Amino acid sequence: MYNNGDIFTPMNHPILIFLDIAVMILLIISVSMQNKSSGLSNVFGGAGNIVQTRRGFEKWLFYATIVLGLIFVGINLMLVLLK
Repeated sequence: MYNNGDIFTPMNHPILIFLDIAVMILLIISVSMQNKSSGLSNVFGGAGNIVQTRRGFEKWLFYATIVLGLIFVGINLMLVLLK
C-alpha cells in the first residue's frame, strides 16, 4: 500500500529520537524539582502575598527548565518537518 521510503519511522532519525527522549526526561525532572509552594493553593488564598526572588540553584533550575522546554519544542518541530 505504501512505499517503505514514504513512511516516517523513528529509525529514520534515531539521534533526534534519542535526544527527544533525553530532553523530555530532563524536563520532567526539572519541572518536578520546582518550588512546590507556588501551586493552586495560592490562587484560592492558601498562602500570603509574599513575592520571592529566585536565587542560586532555584534560579538556575528555572532558566534550565525554560531552555529545556525550548529545546524540546525545537526537536519535536524538526521531527515533524522531517517527516
